[in-house]
Amino acid sequence: MKKHFSLLLTALLLCLTLHLNAQNKNEKPFVIPELREWVGGEGMFNITGKTRIVSPKENEELAEVADILACDYKKMTNTTLKTKKGETGKGDIILTIANNDKLGNEGYTINIGENVEITANTARGAIWATRTLLQIAEQNNGNTLPKGNIVDYPDYEMRSFMLDCGRKFIPISFLHEYVDFMAYYKMNTFHIHLNDNAFKQYFGHDWAKTPSGFRLESDFFPGLASRDGYYTKKEFIELQKHAERVGVEIIPEFDVPAHSLAFVHYRPELGSKEYGLDHLDLFNPATYTFVDSLFMEFLGGEEPVFRGPRFHVGTDEYSNRDTAVVEKFRYFTDHCIREAEKYGKQACVWGALTHAKGNTPVKVDNVLMYEWYNGYADPTEMMKLGYDVISIPDGWTYIVPAAGYYYDYLNCQHLYNNWTPAVIGNQTFPEKHPQIKGGSFAVWNDHAGNGISCKDIHYRVFPAMQTMAVKMWTGAKPTVPYEVFDKVRLTLSDAPGVNIAGRFSGEKRTILKLDEVKPKQVLAKKTRIKEIGFEYSVSFDIEYQNERNGAALFISRDAEFYIADPVEGKIGFSRDGYLNTFNYRFYPGEKAHVTISGNQSETKLYINGKLIETLDKQTIYHNEGGKDKMYYVRTLVFPLSRTGSFRSNVSNHEVVNYCK
Repeated sequence: MKKHFSLLLTALLLCLTLHLNAQNKNEKPFVIPELREWVGGEGMFNITGKTRIVSPKENEELAEVADILACDYKKMTNTTLKTKKGETGKGDIILTIANNDKLGNEGYTINIGENVEITANTARGAIWATRTLLQIAEQNNGNTLPKGNIVDYPDYEMRSFMLDCGRKFIPISFLHEYVDFMAYYKMNTFHIHLNDNAFKQYFGHDWAKTPSGFRLESDFFPGLASRDGYYTKKEFIELQKHAERVGVEIIPEFDVPAHSLAFVHYRPELGSKEYGLDHLDLFNPATYTFVDSLFMEFLGGEEPVFRGPRFHVGTDEYSNRDTAVVEKFRYFTDHCIREAEKYGKQACVWGALTHAKGNTPVKVDNVLMYEWYNGYADPTEMMKLGYDVISIPDGWTYIVPAAGYYYDYLNCQHLYNNWTPAVIGNQTFPEKHPQIKGGSFAVWNDHAGNGISCKDIHYRVFPAMQTMAVKMWTGAKPTVPYEVFDKVRLTLSDAPGVNIAGRFSGEKRTILKLDEVKPKQVLAKKTRIKEIGFEYSVSFDIEYQNERNGAALFISRDAEFYIADPVEGKIGFSRDGYLNTFNYRFYPGEKAHVTISGNQSETKLYINGKLIETLDKQTIYHNEGGKDKMYYVRTLVFPLSRTGSFRSNVSNHEVVNYCK
């Protein structure tokens, strides 16, 4: 009896010990996307200036990953970590190549103990492991990692975001930032929509006045590149090289034969008089010559401008008014697919073959179809034909800023709880269906000229990117409740050294305070603050002197704040080519206390504590009946990089991360 009691007591003590030990184990770190497997250890790994990042002697790809990690850690913490090849020691971060079928092309393991040991089958997997380490470190003052073991790999091989640069020019600097932003959240496909046009009803129903954009310089067609902004070939090649280094594939798109007004503005004879001038005339042989030459210029040659394995040929929303045009559209689609393949590219298309049902064959094998609207391409039908697909359902994943339709901001809670790439419109397929290669979401800048800035776009994309990253990596059943996810996600940045929207999260506080503001000061050199994002107040005292029109008080790369705007001499600001002014002009010698506050929908001006004007969303009507209306946005992420040239005396400058 005593023996049995002793054994029972021993068992109970063992269970209690295991329970207490389990309580001491490190909890699963919060990472976006969520880690697939975690086994907690005890204690923390400390990253110090003595920590080295070590890669194998003969592996140049992992050596580059080590360099990227060191560079990003420096941006995040201002601490330099040395990189080396070969022999390792205690306290190192060690990169090695694995041979683990479970990990696939993008999976990785991390063992955080006396060392940090990263293994992956590929350099891309190793890159994703470093993003995990950086995110964990970012939440721990940049210098500690909880000990434990991670095994992580994605459900879907393509995790994509599409940006419409055709209707709104997006600077190349912003695209570079987005490459790093996407990589930080393991989003591996950046789909760039390079041509498009506005809707003619907002421009007097006149195609000649309707804005259109083609965003690349062209040697074959001089003058085709848009005058309001384009990328040189060299710039676009460098963007792709940058993306390749951090695990992101860029898929460029030329959208033909609809959405093609930029080509018709360049060559009017290519436009369809029957279906609209934003449609290329598919019955005109010159259309095929033009498109083939365009493809040749950017896909051909020993070092093509488009470097990646895929190219998107468009093919959405063409008229299906009669049988003849449907058959011709199908012929054109097949033609473009085969032209892309001629240059070694996998062709991507927008799904349109239910809308354009006909008899003319369209190539299926090795063609990737973007399923955006089931009425245009029924996904069940398309997969039966043999197409591989990307899930990008418009009713779930389309952002159209300030348009009043689709989403201004995605419903991230609904997506987090209900969507994965297996959900295409109103149809749900088995998870990891072999023909569903991944998912995507999109920003469409439909309303050209609506005042939306790149910063406005980013405020919409940031929560969506974080949410969609989860839903395409391990997102069928996330273990973190949305309410927790939505709160903790804000502790993470866009990427190391990247703060596109000037976010300063956390408690309300003073971000910047200066007794005196002088002309031509480099403010960011001392403060490292280039701009302040939404929910801010900026205030200063001014003794106004006669200023020339265009006198800028504060400047950043993307915006200028004027004490005398370039046109009328009023207080105002410009960004993204838009000038917005308050109805207030200083008197010579006037003394005032000025406050500007801004959020995601409006910008306000106060003089001596009195509200002067609110620049909020305007409604602009384009005809007498008010049917065609556009919303014009007047927001400002406030510039703080440097000061401009001005005569006035400016003092008591204060910036806070909340609206007073």
